[in-house]
Amino acid sequence: MRTSLLTILFSIGLGFAAFPQKINDSYRLHIQKASSEVIIDGILNEKAWEEAEVATDFFMITPMDTSFAQVKTDVRMTYDDQNLYLIVVNHHAVEGPYMVESLRRDFSFGKNDNFLLFMDPFDDQTNGFSFGANAAGAQWDGIMYNGGSVDLSWDNKWTSKVKNYEDKWVFEAAIPFKSIRYKKGITEWGINFSRLDLKTTEKSGWAPVPRQFPSASLAYTGILVWDNPPPQTGANVSVIPYALTGLAKDYDSKGKNVYRREIGMDAKIGLTSSLNLDLTVNPDFSQVEVDRQVTNLDRFELFFPERRQFFLENGDLFANFGYATIRPFFSRRIGLNAPIQFGARLSGKINKDWRIGAMNMQTGEVSEENLPSQNFTVMALQRQVGARSNITGIFINKQSLNYNPDPNSDSQVYSQFNRNAGLEYNLASSNNLWTGKAMILQSFGPDNLGNGFVHAANLKYASGNLTWNWQHELVSEDYTAEVGYVPRRGYTKINPTVGYRWFPVSEKILSHGPDIGNTFFFNKKGEKTDNTNFIAYNVKWRSQSTFMLWVANDFIKLQRPFDPTNFSKLTLEPGTEHKWKAWGTEYTSKPQSVFTYGFSTRMGGYFANGSRYNFTTDLGYRIQPYVSIALNTNFNQINLPEPWGNTNFWLVGPRVDVTMTNTLFFTAFVQYNEQIENINLNTRFQWRFKPASDLFIVYTDNYLPAPFYTKNRSVVLKFTYWWNL
Repeated sequence: MRTSLLTILFSIGLGFAAFPQKINDSYRLHIQKASSEVIIDGILNEKAWEEAEVATDFFMITPMDTSFAQVKTDVRMTYDDQNLYLIVVNHHAVEGPYMVESLRRDFSFGKNDNFLLFMDPFDDQTNGFSFGANAAGAQWDGIMYNGGSVDLSWDNKWTSKVKNYEDKWVFEAAIPFKSIRYKKGITEWGINFSRLDLKTTEKSGWAPVPRQFPSASLAYTGILVWDNPPPQTGANVSVIPYALTGLAKDYDSKGKNVYRREIGMDAKIGLTSSLNLDLTVNPDFSQVEVDRQVTNLDRFELFFPERRQFFLENGDLFANFGYATIRPFFSRRIGLNAPIQFGARLSGKINKDWRIGAMNMQTGEVSEENLPSQNFTVMALQRQVGARSNITGIFINKQSLNYNPDPNSDSQVYSQFNRNAGLEYNLASSNNLWTGKAMILQSFGPDNLGNGFVHAANLKYASGNLTWNWQHELVSEDYTAEVGYVPRRGYTKINPTVGYRWFPVSEKILSHGPDIGNTFFFNKKGEKTDNTNFIAYNVKWRSQSTFMLWVANDFIKLQRPFDPTNFSKLTLEPGTEHKWKAWGTEYTSKPQSVFTYGFSTRMGGYFANGSRYNFTTDLGYRIQPYVSIALNTNFNQINLPEPWGNTNFWLVGPRVDVTMTNTLFFTAFVQYNEQIENINLNTRFQWRFKPASDLFIVYTDNYLPAPFYTKNRSVVLKFTYWWNL
């Protein structure tokens, strides 16, 4: 089975490699150097704009992808020695105010009237950059990877302005060449423009994109044709120092006030226009938004995404290796339980076919936990194959320094080292209909402890109506990835899924259809340990509201003790078998309303012949564009025989975002988690006084709900400044 799927993946890849012609090669926008100064004010009155070629006549992507767009959009681009310029006239198709959530940066795409630029400076249809704004002027910027995914945690230095008129809104931007990466001498970039207009519920693109794919799909970009190669950036060195002061107190341990006075620095050095060296000394991430809490009823560790800026640029080279539950490298393992002293990362393009990534991080020791100083190294090398496929090799090393543990000590013993090496083939056909992956990994530890093997592969087909996917995984019992996220080991998994969508000629319904899937797990003896069968039916309205009804059948044979409440510390025995049936619903309202809502339900069986009922709500109200109020709730009722009995868990998370301008933000976020008996309050004030330069004030409290008292409290004042040398 594994051999046949690998053969299919390579055969498809070789077949498409023989036809490297880009799909939207005929869509070309010519760009010439500006003949006058461009002022970023949202007004189309410079001579340079009069002379620029216009990209217009956008194609509709949704609700239908067979005609021109109803809303009219005109795009012009030009450049000078320092910046790439963009101006967009977003005409209204029907009367009425624009629709946005707020002025919050990196807004939710589907809840805002917006315009986005997708840029592929290497024209490799795999990696790039995205910039844009909503109709109120909130900025959007992200780094693109995997042929059409956008990581909005990436942040860089650029300027923009949005100006509103009765019949249109105009977006103008200046993107410094120093803020992006591109190949020296190349005169054709992949490019596309996306427009979402919520009043007409229409999404459109300049170069046509089939509706089953996101408008960000780099396989369907057109061509930006330069009159001359883009200018060289010259010395491209940015220094980003920070200064921080703060106060913290742990009331649980009756500790004293702990004062913080810290300084640190990041630096970005452009070795070439496409290869970057990042350095950091004593980094601090106190301004990073707290993780959204969840009620944990899972048998395995949960995943929370990386949000720290240093790890993000070209981070897909490391973080995207593997699958959602087989990640040999997970950057959150670095620096969350020990201070990062310094680090360096080299990443980018060597040429059109080769990409490189190398990172080294050093953490300090934590004497209270007997944790030694550790060094983390990860290296990746990627070679493009054919039009959009690639092969990536990765090596990861975690090393404890000057560490000679006493095996007779009661203190925790850490490994001397842990290493992983792997190879991965990523398939992406030129039209994106076929995608897939095949990977192998080997781990290494001292005295052959932790030496294990992983193989996994999948093949996916996505046409306008039919989508199917086959995936299998094999993870040995001894496989160890101490710098990765592999919550489950010692299993074989098989997971086929299929879905179909009808697109009726209807004024109300956009699409509807079923999804069917099966997931099987087997232990190392070949015994079936888990099986989930599900069938779901989906409906999407033209208003963008959605509904899903699902039913599922579950079987689990426990391999280890497990507390079904993750709270009582009373466990079910290994080897016990559990079966149940369940059904549920999910609904999301249309995003055009100032009041939005969504809910999900789940009813059915649970472990030990028990039952579980779950109800979630997501409520939102906006006073556009300045205030966004949200309330998320999650309620679980678990009914089990003795000794567990009946258990109820509430998780409630109100949030307020106040965006006074697109450079002045305040967020207050409260999370009440009954399962872990905690109330968390996090408030953050941010003033972006210059592009990519900020002042933060962050206040955090944690409380015990009953009896109510403060566990710990902290306040931090942080100043960062982006300085181009």
